[in-house]
Amino acid sequence: MQDYFRVGVITSTHGIRGEVKIYPTTDDIRRFKKLKKCIIDTGREQIPLEVEGCKFVKQIPVLKFRDLDSINDVEQYKGKDLLVSRQDAIPLGKDEYFIADLIGLAVYTDEGRLLGKVADVLETGANDVFAVDSLEYGEVLIPYIESCVKKISLEEGRMDICLLDGLLDLNQKSKK
Repeated sequence: MQDYFRVGVITSTHGIRGEVKIYPTTDDIRRFKKLKKCIIDTGREQIPLEVEGCKFVKQIPVLKFRDLDSINDVEQYKGKDLLVSRQDAIPLGKDEYFIADLIGLAVYTDEGRLLGKVADVLETGANDVFAVDSLEYGEVLIPYIESCVKKISLEEGRMDICLLDGLLDLNQKSKK
């Protein structure tokens, strides 16, 4: 399991007092208001920081970090990922999962046949959709709805699904 989750990307500075604008990669931007600690991933190192404040400018989170008090202190972090540790992440509700924990799960049909592995989770608005890499069918899109996804077990590393009629026909690799 992944120890850190990306919650955003620093897009630019805001003003001259060390504030930065964040492009959120989390599903609820209000979570930034509760953020106390985070990590900037520069690609070469991970820098732990304390969040001193958060405000929103036109629905964009703007963060201020402790001891980074000028534009010169934060300019170098533009384009860098903002991470939180698993222990500092917002607690999940029942039947909620971190996307990072779902990637790589083995997906089995209701007949017990291995379909493939979860490669991505697409957020569509109505419901999430699992993109499953299948050797036989290529990419198979599985809607995260009760009639389709029967069980998710992170402990077992698997997801059990009921295939909807015609779903595989849409995804079958062309035979050459």
